Formats: sequence, C-alpha cells, structure tokens
Amino acid sequence: MILIDSDTLLDIAFARVPHVEPATQLLERVQLGPERASVAWHTVSNVFYQVSKHGNRNEARQFIKMVLNVCEVATTGTPDMDFALQLDMTDFEDAMQVAAARACAARFIVSRNKRDFRNSPIRAYPAIEALTQLR
Repeated sequence: MILIDSDTLLDIAFARVPHVEPATQLLERVQLGPERASVAWHTVSNVFYQVSKHGNRNEARQFIKMVLNVCEVATTGTPDMDFALQLDMTDFEDAMQVAAARACAARFIVSRNKRDFRNSPIRAYPAIEALTQLR
C-alpha cells in the first residue's frame, strides 16, 4: 500500500509538466497491481476544490471518480488526528497525510513536497522516485 498526496493528483489534473508523466505512470502501475494505493479523506476534498476552481464541478467529480477507481480512501478517525497533532512537522496538512498513511499501513507517501516530510516516520517520494519503489 502507498498513499498518494494531493500534489501528485493535481499534477495529473492540471497536466503539470514535467510531473504529469511520472504521476500518470504511477496511477497506471497501481491500477495494474499488485501494489494498492490510498488517498487521505481530506485529499479528496482538496483536489475537488482545486479542480472545480480551475474548471467546473462536473470535471472535478469526474476526476475524483477516476481517482477512486484506482485508490481507496484511507480510513481514519480521532486517534489518527491525535497522532497527526503529535508529529513534529511544519505543515499540519502533511501531518494528516502521514496519519492517513499510517492508518492504511502505507509503505511510503507519494508527494513532490519531500522536504516537508523529512520529520515523517513514513518516507515520502516524488512520483518519479516512487515508481522505482513499487513492487
């Protein structure tokens, strides 16, 4: 199991060069298996907001449906939020990503924001590096 952060999904949604290609390859590899992927609950909301802000709500819904065809939503609750609050990370949203990754037993997090995960107990890799980590 891996956890995919918002920035990686937004790279795909907005076709951000040069990040779109490895991010798309990552989702395709996960779809083929055997590795599975999850996203955090709040990632779905963040991505929907950004895509609808730059497009429309229907495009955002279609994009989220595509993501959910490939990724599960990590099941989290109050203990996971408590864990996020205890992490020594500068960005609380990133701490929430770590808590979601821990909750779904992710081996690593896929994020371009590698620097902000340096204090994370779960490593983060950009999509291009994550591709080499997949089984």
